[in-house]
Amino acid sequence: MTPKPDDAFRHVERSREVQRDAPEARARVRALPASKVREIANAGFGNSGILRFWFGESSRPTPEYIKTAAVRAIESNQTYYVHNNGRADLREAVARYLGRLHGVTFETSRISVTSAGISALSIAMQAVLDPDDEVVMVTPVWPNVAAIPQILSASVTRIGLEAKDGRWHLDLDRFLDAISAKTRLVVINSPGNPTGWMLPGEHRQVILDRCRHVGAWLLVDDVYERLVFAPGLQCAPSFFSIADPQDRLIGANSFSKAWLMTGWRLGWLVAPASLENDLGKLIEFNTSCAPDFIQAAGREAILQGENYVVDLRNELLHQRNQLISQLSRLQGVEAPVPEGAMYAFFKIVGHGNSAELAKRLVREAGLGLAPGAAFGPEGEGWLRWCFAAHPDALTEGVLRLQNWLELQR
Repeated sequence: MTPKPDDAFRHVERSREVQRDAPEARARVRALPASKVREIANAGFGNSGILRFWFGESSRPTPEYIKTAAVRAIESNQTYYVHNNGRADLREAVARYLGRLHGVTFETSRISVTSAGISALSIAMQAVLDPDDEVVMVTPVWPNVAAIPQILSASVTRIGLEAKDGRWHLDLDRFLDAISAKTRLVVINSPGNPTGWMLPGEHRQVILDRCRHVGAWLLVDDVYERLVFAPGLQCAPSFFSIADPQDRLIGANSFSKAWLMTGWRLGWLVAPASLENDLGKLIEFNTSCAPDFIQAAGREAILQGENYVVDLRNELLHQRNQLISQLSRLQGVEAPVPEGAMYAFFKIVGHGNSAELAKRLVREAGLGLAPGAAFGPEGEGWLRWCFAAHPDALTEGVLRLQNWLELQR
């Protein structure tokens, strides 16, 4: 039936009204919080007098041998597409490196190279999560990790760490109780960002057994696994040293922290070999492949970098001890000792809104820290300080904090 002129006019007007509304992303994406770390950093950009400890990266540059490898690769025209899962020589180097580290054999088919550790985490979750699936994770946690399930229309159950006796602790029974038949994925970042908490080695088997029992995948974010501070420990306790190759276990890692390659955007996944082709497809649909010349640099990082990683870890240990010691002397400051990574996660008594506190410290003390709320509700009231910095800068930062605190009394 032909519409009446008035009906047609009203239809056109309604269409114009819809078109006048600003185009929007879907609701779950709009609901994602903006980075509170970036919010604080943006408030301080352009001010050279601010001491910047807000981002998770060292003040030291990428080692020369890694940069040289990239330059040579570019000069030899290694600038074309490569295999979705990564260069064969890099995958082999990663497999051998992990084998030495964890005392088990890794087939190359289990290794996939990604464009950064965050890409590894995202691709892993894309591989195993459907809408409305449940994810259980230890928190507070890097906000990107918790945001990925939301983007994929999954839900997140957060199990918060507790600070007691000067350390961070996970209530293991509470964590295990949260892993149920409806759980599709369990996520553990150890050592963790922002707390530096490390999963005790004796907890691995019971967690793995629980995941096996309910059929859940276990995704371990191992980006800080080499940055551990216990004497004689070369890496954090790993699930890979006790798991079977066919377990629903995926590891995400990155060259960013242990090899100081944050801006290079290179990482890897360890997964059951049965996922190799599907991970390759997802890499294709996300980035096609990591750049060839960056993979060449990553291979040299692995092959030549062991002594460098050990030296970096020792340096971070001294920086951690310095910062925690200095913070602990300040009245009203609670600073649990991190067991790994590169962060002090501390609290100032009487200051509950971490975002406002961080902004004030930027404006009034010239001190740039990350607000704990950026890492979830469990982090509210806390601040994150990246101690991968020169000792003099750390000392000056604590002095600025001390002076600011004295003015508040």
